[in-house]
Amino acid sequence: MGLAVCVGMLTELLEDDPESAEGFEEELAEANRVLAAAGLPQHTEPREPMELDSRASIDGFPYSFIHYLRRAYAHRLLSPDWVATPLPDDVDPTADPKIQALLDGSASHLLCHSDAEGFYVPIDFKDVLFDGDDSCEEDDEDDEDEEEEEAGLPGGMLGSSYRLLEELVFVAPALGIHLDNGKLSDEEAERIDALIEEDGGLYREYVSWLLLYESARLSIAHKTAIVFC
Repeated sequence: MGLAVCVGMLTELLEDDPESAEGFEEELAEANRVLAAAGLPQHTEPREPMELDSRASIDGFPYSFIHYLRRAYAHRLLSPDWVATPLPDDVDPTADPKIQALLDGSASHLLCHSDAEGFYVPIDFKDVLFDGDDSCEEDDEDDEDEEEEEAGLPGGMLGSSYRLLEELVFVAPALGIHLDNGKLSDEEAERIDALIEEDGGLYREYVSWLLLYESARLSIAHKTAIVFC
């Protein structure tokens, strides 16, 4: 199993699985409840089909991959000149003290989010929003069943697509990803996809970065939520 990252999910469910669409709208209502509690605008998920031209060739990855990207972001934030090198397979990226040092706060929308479920919405707000306990702790796929049993906002944390995109742009130089004023060109997207296909080096960081970047870009452009599932 792994993490699927989706945009435009409601439109797909309305067409293919109306019963599941009802449950999904209930989850979106929980996100709006958390937004309302923070004094923020409500999110209205599109119901009509959209042209979602993602340049990521995949729509998911193993749960562990996002932790490699989070580690890179933490290092880049704490050491601006830091450049990523491949982490040995026997090293756990979640144990990196750089990540742990940043988890006590709620400023990072990349770091402070469930890696198994939850939403980013196309609304611009500064800090991650919490449903319940105001804390951010690393979770993993072993926690997924426990999270599914809990009522309320899926994942317990709500992120902003705008802030996620901003953080992905920030970490890009540390990964050797070239952007033009924060924009990813088609040529660079193709280059990253080719590096992913090589299945070596920083491929885990590239897989998660490209899918999240494209998801955030499309989320903002089409006003649709990013869904972790």
